[in-house]
Amino acid sequence: MHLVTLFDWDADLIDATLSLAHRLKAQAREGRLEPTLRRKTLALLFEKSSMRTRVSFEVAMTQLGGHVTYLSRDDVNLGVREPVKDGARVLARYVDGIAARVYRHQAVEQLAAHSAIPVINALSDRAHPCQALGDMLTIRERLGETEGIKVAFIGDANNVARSLAVACARLGARFTIACPEAYGFDQGFLDRMAQVRGTIETVHSPREGAAEADVIYTDVWTSMGQEEEAEKRRRDFADYQVNAALTECASPRAIVMHCLPAHRGEEITDEVLEGPRSAVFDQAENRLHVQRALLQMLMS
Repeated sequence: MHLVTLFDWDADLIDATLSLAHRLKAQAREGRLEPTLRRKTLALLFEKSSMRTRVSFEVAMTQLGGHVTYLSRDDVNLGVREPVKDGARVLARYVDGIAARVYRHQAVEQLAAHSAIPVINALSDRAHPCQALGDMLTIRERLGETEGIKVAFIGDANNVARSLAVACARLGARFTIACPEAYGFDQGFLDRMAQVRGTIETVHSPREGAAEADVIYTDVWTSMGQEEEAEKRRRDFADYQVNAALTECASPRAIVMHCLPAHRGEEITDEVLEGPRSAVFDQAENRLHVQRALLQMLMS
């Protein structure tokens, strides 16, 4: 079994992952983790660098008794040095699982299609399922539920927003995105969401998006690989900052989330990121606990 996007996982499987993550989190804090992945090896295949993703996967494997081999873009050069399908079949004879952080979503799809071992999408340009699972664990911990809550994403309909929208649909949350007109979800994604009975409300006013929200979520306006668009994006998103005034539109119990790294003073202010509503660092920690659960589920 692979994790390419959350479209491929039903509500029961997502719920089981979150429940396992919660149990393993408690066991880790009590020093009771079992080495369920002893003598197992995970390949971290990273075209894009990352602190949180790399460290959380490496720590999770170590805590479960396994090992990690890290492969950078220079080591692999997916689809250039050799076809992706060839690399996938070779790695499957060396290691027990692959976590791939890539530029093109098609690379993860090809790895999964040709691999006899589990493939986890650790980020692509179309999806970030590990982040969304960690987010939903955080929401459950902080709010006690996901069913019926309103999640407001303020910003670009990027890979993080896409996976979060699918996770919300699977677990019964309402998803609203507030973005400039040119930065919404594409029709293909909306059509696929309709197939899983997921509804997305798209608005162009941040205040309307945040109104009565239980979760206010934001991300950087310019993602890795979009650097040439940075100045235009700053202008287009100038009114979409998550600040104290915007959070006042939300529910009294609302939490603020950001997948990090944050550009403080752009998409979010220091006051909010460091404020009492912020769940940002709990959210970052939960990447470890969710990925530990994923590894145990897929590789044990």
